[in-house]
Amino acid sequence: MSAAADQAAREPSQKEIRLVIGASSAGTVFEWYDFFIYGTLAYILKDAFYDVENDTLALLLVWSTFAVGFAFRPIGAILFGYLGDKLGRKYTFLVTVTLMGIATAGVGMIPTVDTIGIAAPIIVIILRVIQGLALGGEYGGAAIYVAEHSPPDKRGFYTSFIQASVAGGFVLSIAVVLACRFLIPEDDFLAWGWRVPFLLSIILLGISLWMRLMLSESPVFKAMKEAGETAKNPFVESFTYPGNKKRIFVALFGVTGILTTIWYTAFFSGMSFLRGPMNLDALTVEVILFFAGTIAMAFYVIVGKWSDRVGRRKPIVIGAVLTLLTLFPAFWLMGSLANPGLADASERNPVVVSGEQCTTDPFAELFDRSQTQCGTLLETLTASGVFYTVEESSQLGITVSGQPIVIDEEWFTDSAARKAGLQAALTENGFDFSQPELSAARWLGIIAVLLWMGWLSALTYGSVAALLSEMFPPAIRYSSMSIPYHIGAGYLGGFLPLIAGIIVAQSGDIYAGLWYTWVVVAIGVVVALWGLPSGPPRDFGEDAG
Repeated sequence: MSAAADQAAREPSQKEIRLVIGASSAGTVFEWYDFFIYGTLAYILKDAFYDVENDTLALLLVWSTFAVGFAFRPIGAILFGYLGDKLGRKYTFLVTVTLMGIATAGVGMIPTVDTIGIAAPIIVIILRVIQGLALGGEYGGAAIYVAEHSPPDKRGFYTSFIQASVAGGFVLSIAVVLACRFLIPEDDFLAWGWRVPFLLSIILLGISLWMRLMLSESPVFKAMKEAGETAKNPFVESFTYPGNKKRIFVALFGVTGILTTIWYTAFFSGMSFLRGPMNLDALTVEVILFFAGTIAMAFYVIVGKWSDRVGRRKPIVIGAVLTLLTLFPAFWLMGSLANPGLADASERNPVVVSGEQCTTDPFAELFDRSQTQCGTLLETLTASGVFYTVEESSQLGITVSGQPIVIDEEWFTDSAARKAGLQAALTENGFDFSQPELSAARWLGIIAVLLWMGWLSALTYGSVAALLSEMFPPAIRYSSMSIPYHIGAGYLGGFLPLIAGIIVAQSGDIYAGLWYTWVVVAIGVVVALWGLPSGPPRDFGEDAG
C-alpha cells in the first residue's frame, strides 16, 4: 500500500467530515451561482449588452457569450488541475473561487451598450473567459477534496452533496433574482436592479473564502507530498499513465456527455422554453424553477447514497435510458400544460408559409447578410411559438386553415411591426398570444415534469464525483478527472442552449433542439456500457487499473 493509500484509509471524524462537506459544498454553491446568474438573467442581458433589433438574434448572442465561459473551462481544468496535483487541492480551489467572485461582480459594473457601445459585450466576454477558467478548476478540486476525505463505503453519499451544490447554485441564482423582484420595482429592476445579483457575488466570495480557509489539505495529497509521490507533470502523465486514455474517453463521453446535456436541458432549456415560445411571464417561470430545483437537490444525495450499494454505473445507465425514452414526451407535456391554447390553435388552424428560399438565417443581422422575406416571417413565427409548414413557391404568402393573411410591406423593415401584425392576424384566426394564466393543477404539473427531469439529472450526476475520483490514480487525479469533465461540460453541455436555439430557429420546431440532447445521451449510453465498471464501487487499482 502506498503512503497516499495508507493515509487515505484513515476515516475522518464526523466533525471533520461535516466541515469538509459544508465548506466545500457552500463554496461550490456560490461559485456555480456566479456562473449561472448570467443564464438566469439572459432575457434582460440581451437588451443591456447587445444592440440588435432581432430578439432571436439577441438571445442567441447572450447564449453565445454564455458558451464562451464554458469554452474556457477545459483550459482552466488543465491549468488548475496541474496546480492542484502539484501544489495541493485546498489552495487551488481558493484561487478559483476568488477569480469567479471578482469576475461575476465585474459583470454587474459594466455600463450598458447604450453607454459604451461595443465595448460592453467585449468586456462581458472577457469576464466570462475568467469565469470559465475559474470554474474549470473549481469542480475537480471540491469533488476530489471531499472524495479523499471519505471512507470508500460512504464516498458516493458524501460527494453527492457537491453534486447537489451545483443545482444549489442554480436555485440560489433564482432565489436572489426573485428577492430582487420583490424588493425592487419592475421598471427599476430592468433598468439597474439586475446588477444587484452580480454585485452580491462579493459578499458570497467573502463567506466562501472564510469557510474554505478553515479547511486543511486533503490527507491523500499530504501523504503523497510527504512520500515524494506527487506527479512531475500531471497534464502529460494524464495521457501517458497506463490505461488513462481510455478512462478519459469514457469519462468524457460515457459520463460527462450524458450528465451535462441532461442537466442543461432540464433547467436551462426548460427555462428558455417556458419564457420563450410558451410565453409565460418571467416571474412565474422563476418561481416554478425555484421550487422544482430546490426539491430536486435532494435527489442527488439519494442517488449518491444508493450508488454506494449498487455501484456507479447502474444509476447513470438507468437515467440515460429513461431520458432517451421520455425526453420528448416530457417537453410535449410541459408545453401542453404551460400554453395549451397555442398547441391547440396550431393543430386546428394549420399555418403554411410559402415563398422562395424559405429558410431562416438567425445571424443575418449580425454578419450583415440579407435575410429573405420568407425567412423573416418564419423567424417571427418561431419566436411566437407557432408551428408551421413551408411550401416552396415563387409567391410569398401565409395561410391559416387555407385562408391567406395580408402581408404588410412594413413588416420587412420594422421587426416590432412584423411581430405585432403577424400576431394580430393570427389572433383573428383562433390564436391567443396573451400570457397564459396557470391554474394550480397546471402549475403543479409543470413542476412535476421538471422534477422528473431533475430526477433523470440526479441519476446521471449524483454519483459522478465519487466515480471520477475512483477512476483515476491519486497523483494525477485532479488533472485526469477535470480535463474530460470540463471538455464535456464545457462543449457538449455549455453550448447546448446555443446549439438548441439555432436548431429551433432554423427548423421552426420549438422541440427540435431536444434532438441534440437525445443524440449526445444515446452515444453516451453506448460508451458507458462499454467502459464503466459494473458492480460495487472500487478504489483505483482494485480493478487492475
